[in-house]
Amino acid sequence: MRGDGRAVAIGPALKIKDTLISGGVALAARVTVIVWALSAGFPPIGDGHYYSIFAERLARGQGYTWLWDDGTVTYAAHYPVGYPAIISVFYMIFGVRAAVPMVVNAVLGAVGVVAAHRLALMMTTPRRALVAALAIALHPAIVSYTPAFMTEGATLSLLLIAAALALGEGKLWLRAVCAGLVMGLATLVRPQCLLLTPLLALCTIAGTPRKWPDLARAGSIVALSIITCLPWTSRNCDKMKRCSLVSVNGGWNLAIGTQTKSGAWEEHVVPESCKTVWDEAGKDACFEREAKAAILAHPIAWIARAPSKLDSTFDYFGAGPWYLHASNSEAFSDRSKAVVGTLETIVSRALLLAALLSFALSKGMSRNRRILASIGAAFSLSPPAWIAYGILAVCVGLDRERHRVHAYAALVIAATMATHAAFFGAGRYGLVVAPFVALLAAASERKPSRKPGIASASR
Repeated sequence: MRGDGRAVAIGPALKIKDTLISGGVALAARVTVIVWALSAGFPPIGDGHYYSIFAERLARGQGYTWLWDDGTVTYAAHYPVGYPAIISVFYMIFGVRAAVPMVVNAVLGAVGVVAAHRLALMMTTPRRALVAALAIALHPAIVSYTPAFMTEGATLSLLLIAAALALGEGKLWLRAVCAGLVMGLATLVRPQCLLLTPLLALCTIAGTPRKWPDLARAGSIVALSIITCLPWTSRNCDKMKRCSLVSVNGGWNLAIGTQTKSGAWEEHVVPESCKTVWDEAGKDACFEREAKAAILAHPIAWIARAPSKLDSTFDYFGAGPWYLHASNSEAFSDRSKAVVGTLETIVSRALLLAALLSFALSKGMSRNRRILASIGAAFSLSPPAWIAYGILAVCVGLDRERHRVHAYAALVIAATMATHAAFFGAGRYGLVVAPFVALLAAASERKPSRKPGIASASR
């Protein structure tokens, strides 16, 4: 705004400049962390240890296989193939070096921030769009995870990129094709993304007349995401003797979700009927059968575990501090873990609070909806933060003036909650919602929509 209150036009050049600033800041922050991490040394740990080994074997032409201590080599599919496959491509180019996965994470993270800025521009003013993108670029929970040989950072970037492609303006068919391929890659990285693909497709046609070209483009996003996975599915049918779309660990995760007392991962007690099943896919199928039987036998007990699972997922992300401390406790002490964990919690809760306050203070919301948002804002300052995240998703659903980006952000939150209420929770799983909460926090100053319902992007 000018001093006289009249709006100043914001041209495309300034928007592109802001996009480049966002991406540059994101890359600089991540490269800074990488330089420090390489000097200190942080070897892959946890699931990252297995992803690292699979990436090396793929790069050396040994396939997605596992070498056992006795020299036996078996095909594997327990861990999703997508992330190790991405890293293996760069291993083949630059060699197996510790810097390679970190740099890939940094570049992918920066591209994700660029996509986030383009998404923010669709739903709010240029000033707030830049603030939202910078919040994601510098978010301590995301930036501190850059050195990790883990999938969640790549996943959230791919989800942002796919959304920016699918919900953006112009060249709609090209955007739909690219969005479908990116969602397919995201599914290969993290199979739960398959649940988000049809939701993203629905967002592209929400609030518009149901014309066949629009429906076809939406359908192509879903179809291409599945087609992207089919070669790997075919491989599983052949090598694993089970036609799993991506991985064979759903049974394991469901079984853990039926036994966990804390809501987080706990050592799984192997059912008696599965103790003599050694085949990887067969054991997963056995765990799935036993888990479903346990749920049917005690459905109330399984449902009662959901709050603790959601609490483990949303109360405190802590993925970066945990990884760095577990990998090298000398370089990243308990104190460092506490400091970074506290900082990321403050930032995460502040963004959550801002998103809820944008609804609580909105003049366009009814009194009851503003009360609901205010209750959510109160929960954002309390330990059971998952309630605040759930209320935020509901507030978006009740907002008649929501943009498609608002809708998709809320669906990402809701889908993440549903997934981990069924399986088990962990802060790193909740990390994927962090950039979408930042986008919703920018919604307090919106672009005016031309009609009620989900605001449609200019075509």
